[in-house]
Amino acid sequence: MEQRDIALAAAKALDAKRAKDIVALKVDEMTVITDYMVIATGRSVPQVKALAENVEEELAKLDVFARRREGMGEGRWCVLDYGDVMVHIFHEQDREYYQLERLWANGQNELELNFDTPEQA
Repeated sequence: MEQRDIALAAAKALDAKRAKDIVALKVDEMTVITDYMVIATGRSVPQVKALAENVEEELAKLDVFARRREGMGEGRWCVLDYGDVMVHIFHEQDREYYQLERLWANGQNELELNFDTPEQA
């Protein structure tokens, strides 16, 4: 599975659990630590944890497993490390404070996210 596809699958898993402000960035030309970053916000500590768990479950269905995971106990900032894809899930206040998008977005590296919305009757 391509790294871009993993990033998009993670973003879709976050959207499925109603994460806020989901952003996927291609950062391979800016850093050696990863190729893609997916950043999202949860409204509460339990939601941050649930978002991280859902990403892990959905990517596991695709035979993609996190190499490391940090912050699951606290639920303020969870990081799932898939090697070439890093998923950051923040509590609202922590996302505002760290502003990762400001560090890694360059105006041209954001992936377009098109989530399937259910048909309305």
